[in-house]
Amino acid sequence: MKLYRTGVAAALLAGALALAACGSDKNSSDNPSTTPAGGSTTTASSSGTGGACASGSLKAEGSTAQTNAIQQWIQDFKKQCSGATIDYNPTGSGAGVKQFTGDQVDIGGSDSALDPKKGEVAAAEKRCGGPALNLPMVTGPVAVAFKLNGVTDLTLTPSVIAKIFQGSITSWDDPAIKGLNSGASLPSTKITVFFRSDESGTTQNFEKYLAAAAPADYTAEPSKTWSGKTGQGKSKSQGVQQALSSTEGGIGYLEWSFAGSAGLSMAKVDNGGGAVALDADTAGKAVSAAKITGTGDDLTLKLDYATKVPGAYPIILVTYEIVCAKYSDAAKGSLVKSFLTYTAGPGQAGLKDLGYAPLPADIDAKVQASVAKIS
Repeated sequence: MKLYRTGVAAALLAGALALAACGSDKNSSDNPSTTPAGGSTTTASSSGTGGACASGSLKAEGSTAQTNAIQQWIQDFKKQCSGATIDYNPTGSGAGVKQFTGDQVDIGGSDSALDPKKGEVAAAEKRCGGPALNLPMVTGPVAVAFKLNGVTDLTLTPSVIAKIFQGSITSWDDPAIKGLNSGASLPSTKITVFFRSDESGTTQNFEKYLAAAAPADYTAEPSKTWSGKTGQGKSKSQGVQQALSSTEGGIGYLEWSFAGSAGLSMAKVDNGGGAVALDADTAGKAVSAAKITGTGDDLTLKLDYATKVPGAYPIILVTYEIVCAKYSDAAKGSLVKSFLTYTAGPGQAGLKDLGYAPLPADIDAKVQASVAKIS
C-alpha cells in the first residue's frame, strides 16, 4: 500500500522538521545547560523538540493502539536527543493505567482518559502528589476490518455492526448486509468475530461507538473488557490482526495502522450521513467535533460517536499520554516535557503515513500549552 511505503519519507520529514525547530530554539544561546535535581543534565542546544533536550531514561507503558506512532517518535526523538532513553511497553490501556498509578512507569498510554468513577483519578493524583493530566496525543481510527474472498468494498451501518458483533447476524449473505451492498457478491461464508481478550481502550471506544450509534441493538455498558457474547478473543492489536489475516470470513475491530499494515479490507461506515471510508482526513473531521471536558491543563475529550456529519468517520479513539503535572523527580519531569513537546509538535507531521490522524490544530495547540507547564 502506498500509505505504508511512504513511512520512511514521513520519518525523514519528521526529522527535518525537528532539525528546523532546533535552529529556532533561542534557549541554546541564552542558557547553555542546567543540571536539575536528580543529576540529569538538561542541554539547551535543542533537539527539534521545541525545547531543551534532557538526558536520562523514561519508562512508558500501555495502549497498543499507539504502538506504531510512539515507536517512530522514540526513534526520531533519540536521533535529536541522544542522551535520552525511552522504553515503551505496549501491554494495553488497562495495564498502562495500572502501571502509572502504581508508580511503575513515568508515562501511561491509554485510549480512555482516567476514570474518576473507578478511582483512577484519585490513584493517579496520589501517585503524582498532585494533579495528573490526560493529554490527547494520537488519533487512532478504529477499523471494522474483515477478510472475505472477492469482497473488498463493503458498507455497514451501526445497527448491522452491532448485530454482527452480538452474534445475531452470522453469515455474510445475510439480507441486512446484502441490502446495504446491492452490487457486491456476498458469499454464504460464516462470520467469525474477533475481539480483544485483554483490557483495552480500543474495546471501550468501540463499545462506546456501538452504544451511542446503535442504542437499540447494543445495550451493554461500554468497558475495557469486551461485553459481547460471541466470537474469539485475541490478545492485543497484534493478536486480532493475525487472526483476521488467517481467517476467511473473519471480522474484528482494530486500529487503522494495524489493519492497513496487514492489507486487511476495511468497511465503510454509514452513520446516517452517507457511507464514509476510513482515512486520516475523515477521522480528523470526527475528532474536530470533540469537546474538551477536562479542567485546567487536563484535556480529556468527549467524542461524538453518533455524529452524522457527512465525511466524518465516526469510530475513532484518542490515545492519551497520562502524566504528572509535576514530578517528584525534576529530571524525570524535564525529560517527559521534552519528549511530549516533540510528540505534540514535529511528531504530528508523519502520523498520516503511519496509519493515524494528526490532532486538529486547535486541540494540538492546547496540548502543547499543557505540556509546556510540566515540571
